[in-house]
Amino acid sequence: MAEIHGLEIEFDQNGEQQTIWPTLINDNAELILIDCGYPGFLPRLEAAAARSGFSLDAITKLLLTHHDMDHMGSAAALKRTYPRVEIMAYGPEIPYITGGRKALRIEQAEASLSQIPAEEEQAVEQFIGFLKTIEPVQVTRPLLEGELLPWCGGIEVVPTPGHTAGHISFYLPASQTLIAGDAVAITEDGKLGLANPQYAEDLEEAVKSIHRLLNYRISQLICYHGGIYQGDAEAALRQLLREYD
Repeated sequence: MAEIHGLEIEFDQNGEQQTIWPTLINDNAELILIDCGYPGFLPRLEAAAARSGFSLDAITKLLLTHHDMDHMGSAAALKRTYPRVEIMAYGPEIPYITGGRKALRIEQAEASLSQIPAEEEQAVEQFIGFLKTIEPVQVTRPLLEGELLPWCGGIEVVPTPGHTAGHISFYLPASQTLIAGDAVAITEDGKLGLANPQYAEDLEEAVKSIHRLLNYRISQLICYHGGIYQGDAEAALRQLLREYD
């Protein structure tokens, strides 16, 4: 059976401690990374992998849940440093990842300029400028809805739109592990919530995606924001739905 390792990466952002959790999956033939952090995070990613006993020299594939900067920001640097890595993403997200379309967060920030106080405009414009520096990267192979990838005992591509239109999660049937990306997050009080619902591209779709996750038996749930959920994940997902349904 494949081994699964949540890579805890702590960092300071605007004076606040933040943590993200990319995931490594490995077997005798593959070392697969799911999501890769903000721009400039490759050294942090390498250090986190080393703490779990791995060198990214051995990485074979990078699977991206979606195109937000904290998930794909270091993808181009990863590819330059480790050229053999194959980069994979779901079809609707690929134009954003490769630079063919403007990132959703840029569109949202630009739209907010006409609705915010004048004193906040400079900060938003600086944020937009930063987002525009995110380096695109070519996708080696598109992922298909419901596809069962043949590596590490099988990895199912689970469409979980809402946070972005093409957001996906990954399910490993052999261990009943769901790697949720930003479909759900663990809140400060240890509960499950939607990841930044105020910025969801389609909140109604995000809630439908939670319903979809209940089709799976989940023994282990890994959230990009919050890490490994401690408790009954299925019961927590049902509780989350009661807050929105």
